Amino acid sequence: MYVEHHPLIKDFPEMREKMQELRQTDAHFARLAETYENLDKQICRIEDGIELLDDAALGALKVERVALKDEIAGLLKKSKGSCCGGCCG
Repeated sequence: MYVEHHPLIKDFPEMREKMQELRQTDAHFARLAETYENLDKQICRIEDGIELLDDAALGALKVERVALKDEIAGLLKKSKGSCCGGCCG
């Protein structure tokens, strides 16, 4: 069975440079992005049958992944308009 990964760069391709910048300059963003990507990989391993987890627990992981992505999207949107990371923000 094919399992689709949900990497951030696939969902926000136009924000590639901003994501790289925030990973280097914003510890909170970097932590969220790393947590998201690790969670996405774990979900894919479960869906591939490499790791075992019941459906309810898998569903909870997917809800957590969506919440992380929403928070990351909010940070990207907030930072998109700033010229230098906060002076006019």
